[in-house]
Amino acid sequence: MTGQLPQTERSDARDNRVRILDAARAVFGEEGLSAPMREVARQASVGPATLYRHFPTKHALIVETFAEQRRACRSAVRDALADPDPWHGFRSLVERICELHAHSRGFADAFITAFPEAMDFAADREQALRAVGELARRTQMTGQLRPDFVVDDLILMLMAHRGLHETPRATRVTASRRFAAYLIEAFRAAPETAAPTPPLPPAVRWPTRHPGARPPQG
Repeated sequence: MTGQLPQTERSDARDNRVRILDAARAVFGEEGLSAPMREVARQASVGPATLYRHFPTKHALIVETFAEQRRACRSAVRDALADPDPWHGFRSLVERICELHAHSRGFADAFITAFPEAMDFAADREQALRAVGELARRTQMTGQLRPDFVVDDLILMLMAHRGLHETPRATRVTASRRFAAYLIEAFRAAPETAAPTPPLPPAVRWPTRHPGARPPQG
């Protein structure tokens, strides 16, 4: 029929799209969002024209690349809020966010930093932080979460957690789980005999860019 692509051409286009997304997950996952589009094209074994035909902008590629992680993050928030045990819900949300970040530097960049290409992730981030705030309120009422915990403490944790991407990939997830376990214990309410808790920290702002990160390139 006139106007239809031959079956082989449609198949090639699908294959190219799959290769581009696989390459983007690998490149952004290891190098972060500052990795250039040309590196994605190179790893996908396609030309720049083919890459931009499928994804006209870097923003479009980033959104599609991390669609699965965004769905997983939203699911983690829903599950945590629905948990009848606030402390368990709080712990599980922190653990799942850390694990998502451990698997991909690019997703951590998009979630934490204000890269122009990451604007679509702002709503996911705010939803997760609101959920943490609500879970913290519920858990503090049970006496299981330290009374001076504030959501900014989680921001600090995630900023520190991002440093795990400097460790070998083979040990990163295990290190992330250990890191999360220590932090959760730090958030747990101390016995009444413990020393007085420190004063509340100043408000923490999301970094505009991770120190040392290359500027985004097209």
